[in-house]
Amino acid sequence: MSLFGRLSTMGQTSILTLLTAVAFSCITTGVLSLARRNCSDINLTLRGGDYTLSQGLEPGSLLVYSCPDGYYPPVKSRRCLYGRWQPTPSRIEKCKLVRCPDPNAFEQGSVTPYQERYYVGNTTTYECFSDYKLYGSATRVCKNNGKWNGTTPICSRNTDHCPDPGIPAGARRDGHIFNIGDKVTYRCADALILVGSQERTCKESGQWTGTQPECHFRYTYDTPEEVAEAFGSGLQNSLKIAEQNEAQNHQEGKMIRTDKGGTLNIYIAIDVSESIVKEDFEKSIEATKSLIEKISYFEVTPNYDIALFATKPTFIVEIYHAWRGNEQNLAEVIEKLDAFDFEGKDDKDTGTNIGAVLDKFHEHMSLMKTQNSTKFLESQHVIVMFTDGEANMGRDPKFAVKKIKDFVYGDKKEERMEKLDIYMFGVGPEVEKQVLNEYVTENAGQHTFVMKEMTGLHEAFEKMIDESGSTDLCGLHRDYTHKDKDSKREPFKFPWLAEISVTHEDGTFSKCVGSLVSPRFILTAAHCFKFGDTSSRITVTLEDEKSRTQKVKRHIPHPEYNTTRMKTEGIPEFYDYDVALIELKADVKISPKARPICIPCTTQTSGALRISDPNVKCKDHEKLLLNNEYEDAHIMSPAREMKNLKIKLGASRDACIEDAKRAKGVTAKDAKKIVTGNFLCTGGINPVTDDVACKGDSGGALFTEKNRRSVQVGVVSWGVEDICLGRTRVNSKEHTRDFHINLFKVQPFLKQHLGDTTQDYAPLTFID
Repeated sequence: MSLFGRLSTMGQTSILTLLTAVAFSCITTGVLSLARRNCSDINLTLRGGDYTLSQGLEPGSLLVYSCPDGYYPPVKSRRCLYGRWQPTPSRIEKCKLVRCPDPNAFEQGSVTPYQERYYVGNTTTYECFSDYKLYGSATRVCKNNGKWNGTTPICSRNTDHCPDPGIPAGARRDGHIFNIGDKVTYRCADALILVGSQERTCKESGQWTGTQPECHFRYTYDTPEEVAEAFGSGLQNSLKIAEQNEAQNHQEGKMIRTDKGGTLNIYIAIDVSESIVKEDFEKSIEATKSLIEKISYFEVTPNYDIALFATKPTFIVEIYHAWRGNEQNLAEVIEKLDAFDFEGKDDKDTGTNIGAVLDKFHEHMSLMKTQNSTKFLESQHVIVMFTDGEANMGRDPKFAVKKIKDFVYGDKKEERMEKLDIYMFGVGPEVEKQVLNEYVTENAGQHTFVMKEMTGLHEAFEKMIDESGSTDLCGLHRDYTHKDKDSKREPFKFPWLAEISVTHEDGTFSKCVGSLVSPRFILTAAHCFKFGDTSSRITVTLEDEKSRTQKVKRHIPHPEYNTTRMKTEGIPEFYDYDVALIELKADVKISPKARPICIPCTTQTSGALRISDPNVKCKDHEKLLLNNEYEDAHIMSPAREMKNLKIKLGASRDACIEDAKRAKGVTAKDAKKIVTGNFLCTGGINPVTDDVACKGDSGGALFTEKNRRSVQVGVVSWGVEDICLGRTRVNSKEHTRDFHINLFKVQPFLKQHLGDTTQDYAPLTFID
């Protein structure tokens, strides 16, 4: 029977059902066919730039344009949908020169030169009318990322309760009275996005609420340096707030402590939606690990809540386990991040549901508050989210943000605002900064960041470790490659390394290295000097911000150092107490290039070792640092090459020092007379082959790594045999041993000078 014949025998309802099914089948087939169509490569070229395709011309592929620094693509990206690129390319585009927002909103003064548009490299100068004083930058330059350098210039008499908050480039402001309770509101010119606080209120403290706004073009992005400065400062402020009870006991810029104050809870959300490729996911994990590691440099031990999210969140680390007293181990947190199977994630878990992960954070906060309400009220909460775009499913994240704010603030918003910070990091071409800005908190400081790529975010977090100039944070260094622009040196690696050159009276000279142990002192070996050496003959080179060459006030050898003391007993050169200090004429400016290494038996090192016991003793440091038969340690060459070796302790030390009898000219039979108990011993091939110390390494630090901080335990003194022969890195032979003065054995000498409270330099605080 024909189709028409079958239809004639069917009821009206059945016929309608069949026709609907056939029509739906045709439509669905057509849609699916269209969805599977590839896109064209016509008009995709970008003049002066380039583009990448995530999946070629296949459906779903993301096309991302890139231009040289100082230029931007008119369209950031396109996506292949239903056989067409969205947005549709109508003609070949070209890279355009970046420009900065119009600075002529400047009031009570003049901007020169006046231009209709200001492009990369343009410089502007600001002058105030008479009776007005200039605050902020008098000269600004338009940067490659579309921002003006420096700070917003303001001409003001500052006669009101709060200072004039200024008008950022490209903005307009409503409100010109700045007394308690007065408000100012901002809006940006067309084509510009407002980032920061749209409304600010003058507080009784004389400060404005919120953050000074900025107006950005859509192509404007944050550089790693900007993120490191802004986010690092904000995060450090969170750490200081968590400090609470200790705040009044420490000077500004001193070490951060939370052991006696509130608890810090950090919630991290990482986008793993469909648009995230594996490479970017791996970079986001590295950035997260870097952030966690840099926070771990401080004495604070936060509780972490870490989730990967797409349509729904998957938690890698759950905060309420730590809240119940199960301490989170940093290594375990890192391992859990590394263990996540990106390839094995649910194929249906494709959306970007920002609200869902924020709701989960709120749920975890509720559990913590239920368990211990008092502790929760004292806690500081920091939410950090990484995403490559705005939410495309679930309810508006603003509702979840409001719920979290209301929960943390309660009915005391003004008092408790600083208890919560929400930071949004957008990475990639599809990020809308204006949207992300709606999800952050209104506290002071930048909370919304947009970066070109995830690699830059990792670099930003690496840079954050030196935000503080505090000398208490000893032993910090950057472990990534970042060479100085003007040389091949690595000034950021091991920033305590000092090069020492001494010209003696007899015309000979010595070259040694030393370590910065406080802003005023270099620790080195006594054998680098001879009797009669004066400060004018000593040159210390250290990568300070101001000058590499430091002026020397005096050198101080250990009073018991005497190389000829044991000559009659078959030891032609005796190096016991081979340690000295160099006092500089002025403090070194602490920076990423110049920072002290930690030395044992100081409160600064207790912080680095995470020892919170106020009754800790020097012997506790020794047990922690020199407790095993073989302790991993390192020394540095002047070229900043790190050499690896093992300190031999216990029974292994006896075998190690026995080889001292092999040194040239030594006839003594008792190795313990040659190498006293003041020495540490390295070298040889057991249990592994060590690197050896070469002549240029003399006076340098023998150090260990604990909690990603470096602690010096010895000073490189002398060796059995010189097998380097002009090379800087050589493997040890079986009987090639090196000896280093043990810093635990010379504590009275170090304390006498480094801990002296009567001088014009800041002393280290020693423990008994």
